Amino acid sequence: MTRAAESADLLAAARAGSPRALARLISLVESGNTRVANPARSGSDGVGRGGGAHVIGITGSPGVGKSTTTNALVAALRARGRRVAVLAVDPSSPFTGGALLGDRIRMGDHATDTGVFIRSMAARGQLGGLAAATPAVVRVLDAVGFDTILVETVGVGQSEVDIAAGADTTLVLLAPGMGDGIQAAKAGILEIGDVLAVNKADRPGAHETMREIRSMLRLGARMPRAWRPPVLAVSAANGTGIEELLDALEAHRAHAAADGTLDARRRARARAEIEAVVLARVRERVAAQVADAARAVVAGGSDPHTAADEIVAALG
Repeated sequence: MTRAAESADLLAAARAGSPRALARLISLVESGNTRVANPARSGSDGVGRGGGAHVIGITGSPGVGKSTTTNALVAALRARGRRVAVLAVDPSSPFTGGALLGDRIRMGDHATDTGVFIRSMAARGQLGGLAAATPAVVRVLDAVGFDTILVETVGVGQSEVDIAAGADTTLVLLAPGMGDGIQAAKAGILEIGDVLAVNKADRPGAHETMREIRSMLRLGARMPRAWRPPVLAVSAANGTGIEELLDALEAHRAHAAADGTLDARRRARARAEIEAVVLARVRERVAAQVADAARAVVAGGSDPHTAADEIVAALG
């Protein structure tokens, strides 16, 4: 059986409800098989045209409770009858390359729920809080028919905000005692967050954190932005505020669909993924020429710019 036929069979089985087939399909995507998702785009029955799932990115600094909040959101979504997929990206060790992939331990409440699929992914050194295969895996999950896809990033710091381009709605989690409003602004939170939530709101300092974030949002209110990110108080460990948080996430999607922002984000997401695939294929094609050119540059027979121009010209 060809790889394309295998992936088509796996896709059909996954759409029929087989978690094993879906897991295998995602493994093929993670292994670098760029052709795997083709059946998800071109099925004769319209399978996988995409756009049906609400992709929610969940990000924040380490320790704010991303996994606990994700677990609570899954329960709330299931109570509303939604099929939910969770894609949890874990950091990889810079020494061994391994990752703990421990989010499924924290989400054990949903392990036997056939309406929930949980997949951990290693970042494998990828910066920005996501894994390189995340966009392709999200498309596969969309093609299979999930209503909501929750993408939980690694614990990100300043400038690691790729999730803003990879999701329909971005939820930024904060916690008391983890920095003031100025620090949040430095980390880009005010730019990427569609909904902001202060988790562990039962702890001292929660109201001060919310006040500081709202003050920073007001300072940026002069910037043209149709959607004003709400700042909510939640305590995911005991479920407080989760329903209100889910309402805010769904309200953002409805607003983005109405004003065209949702389509614009999805087009940008598709463009970024296409560019990444094109660059990867070009890199493969020119690897030998680049190696030869590097030897010529070191020997003094060429320079990097001339060598690059010659390689690009040879591509036609």
